[in-house]
Amino acid sequence: MYVWITVLAGLALLPALLKTFFPYFFQDCVYMYRALGRGIRLIVYTKKTPFYSIVDCFLDAVKKHPGKVFIHFEGKTHSYEEVDKESNKVANALRSEAGLREGDTVALFLGNEPRFVWTWLGLAKLGCPAALLNFNIRSKSLLHCFSCCGASVLIAAAELRDAVEEILPALKEKGITVYLLSDECTTDGIQCIGQAIAKASDTPLSPSLRSNIHIRTTALYIYTSGTTGLPKAAYVTHERVWASSFIQGVCGVTSKDIFYINLPLYHSAGFLIGLVGSIERGNTVVLRRKFSASQFWDDCRKYNITVMQYIGETLRYLCNTQKHKPGCYHNVRVAIGNGVRADVWKEFLNRFGRIHVRELYAATEGNVGFINYTDKVGVVGRINILSKVLFPFAIIKFDIEKEEPVRNAEGLCIPVGKDEVGLLVGKITKHTPFVGYAGNKQQTVKKRLSDVFVKGDLYFNSGDLLRIDHDNFVYFHDRVGDTFRWKGENVATTEVADILMMVDCIEEANVYGVKVEGHEGRIGMAAVKLKEGREFDCNNTCSVLANYLPVYARPRFIRIQNSLEVTGTFKMKKVKLVEEGFDPNVIQDPLYFLDLTQKKYIPLSPEIHKSIMSQDIKL
Repeated sequence: MYVWITVLAGLALLPALLKTFFPYFFQDCVYMYRALGRGIRLIVYTKKTPFYSIVDCFLDAVKKHPGKVFIHFEGKTHSYEEVDKESNKVANALRSEAGLREGDTVALFLGNEPRFVWTWLGLAKLGCPAALLNFNIRSKSLLHCFSCCGASVLIAAAELRDAVEEILPALKEKGITVYLLSDECTTDGIQCIGQAIAKASDTPLSPSLRSNIHIRTTALYIYTSGTTGLPKAAYVTHERVWASSFIQGVCGVTSKDIFYINLPLYHSAGFLIGLVGSIERGNTVVLRRKFSASQFWDDCRKYNITVMQYIGETLRYLCNTQKHKPGCYHNVRVAIGNGVRADVWKEFLNRFGRIHVRELYAATEGNVGFINYTDKVGVVGRINILSKVLFPFAIIKFDIEKEEPVRNAEGLCIPVGKDEVGLLVGKITKHTPFVGYAGNKQQTVKKRLSDVFVKGDLYFNSGDLLRIDHDNFVYFHDRVGDTFRWKGENVATTEVADILMMVDCIEEANVYGVKVEGHEGRIGMAAVKLKEGREFDCNNTCSVLANYLPVYARPRFIRIQNSLEVTGTFKMKKVKLVEEGFDPNVIQDPLYFLDLTQKKYIPLSPEIHKSIMSQDIKL
């Protein structure tokens, strides 16, 4: 009897004991249950004949709830059935007008609108991979992105006609067919397909049109954001599409949720996690042309949004909006994204209530990823039993100065210890492949790292510096190239930017390292945007940096800009800034130099620049 009482008492105390000694035990279990279930589903889809794609999942959703709202957009609603019929019309029109067949790659040059969704679905029903072009790019970049995916057809929105006409001679030379989603166009070399789609049949298409599609077939081309040069077209297979679609489910999103997409659909976050994830869940999406901080919460209340996305600086933009009026509310319970700083994360929760922030670490082309499925602030993931099974990875020692892994006497890489920063690499296997970039073999090879732990092995080089603490939480440290080395010390640009944002006059900061002739490494420099109506405070900026940063980490040069150039996903662009350096004879923006003797920033004149270059001024 006493034994049973003891056992029952122990069982009663077990939850409390687990919470005390293993505080994340239950969250680990929930995550592993969800992840394992989706892993099994992916295996089933892989072996299914014919292959079960995300298009088939969409068609099942149409059968299950045809009248359910799929898309809210600018006051209009589109049901699952309506989107299905519209995509049928697109597919039938393109099949007859353009002669598209399975395997033909088509480039989509469209903004965020419902037509993007059903045009892509129409192509997918034909078995045609879609290259998702950034609608902000022009001229050389646009032509580069189009050319590297091997597309034979370009479909563009009517409002982007000028951008298409700019590269039209080159497209004509390549024999590319250009279609404008418009009823009329007088430009020679551009065909209008608006009327053909409107008149086309909305009858379903036979699955036999895409009968050769399988798990490793290319479904999409999604472009890297181009922070380090021209964008690269990453191959996205159907396997990757499915894996990305499961992220919503792993984060606890259900078919009853309403998902807010205000990130660009040409990017993996908006398209794969947002749109495709919503198809997998069978939920409703609210689609917006672009992110608007001022209208964000109004939209959330109007449409009863329960799940939101963020990327880059979007949460900080929300925190900078005016305080809510008394009585304002929202029903957002989950935020999925990546790239939020810990201080912004905390402020976001303080401002807008208990929202489960699910910070991710992943790359469109990568083979390793993490999800912070706990509510711990500042981490991008957590390591558990399943982690290395699903994504065999390692964090290895990395030489910042040489920008290459540190190797031992045998020429093999060295794993870092707990709480030590290193380069994340993912093992390339049959189950965790790295397909690479279309039309860019050199960059593909560059991302492959061989002889990591044994001769002949192969790993994906993420280009990112991470660390794992003693509690198995994963932290993003910096991107290789975003870390500079000065005076023999490694400096993370994100950390310096965080400190600069504490200066009262500074609204945004982009930190990078620049070379100085006659010196090893790179010295710190920052491009900053000032708050409206404010002037650069030379003394206070120096004081704040001195309080929080060692001398070698303080930006010695400050460049004042009206706006900081970012990619479509709010990542800071640095390549051009690094190239331009700190020469006042070349740069028109106001420049400042940190004079350590005066303990303040002073205007950087041509004379001071000359003294720095001649090494009369010691750095």
